[in-house]
Amino acid sequence: MTAESRMLTRDRDIDMPLPSTPDDSGRLCEHVRLAVDQYLRALDGYVANGLYEMVIQEVERPMLEAVLIYCGHNQSKAAQVLGMSRSTLRKKMSQHGLA
Repeated sequence: MTAESRMLTRDRDIDMPLPSTPDDSGRLCEHVRLAVDQYLRALDGYVANGLYEMVIQEVERPMLEAVLIYCGHNQSKAAQVLGMSRSTLRKKMSQHGLA
């Protein structure tokens, strides 16, 4: 990853580095892993079905909401932060009832 790709541009054009220490960058991953582990244990013998789509749906909406707030609801900036086109962002917003 290049230095340029490790920077986020905030609304006020302030560059903020992404977390670079293992403690910072692994936290989200660890939270997701623990949540999935807990879900699987709670199945208590039942077969999981559609887990991937369920996790994506659970994570995507709050991520979109947080990024939109972070970007002052500027969809172009939010799309840039998320690494997707504005039309893809708008489609995902519509899917999650955020449009």
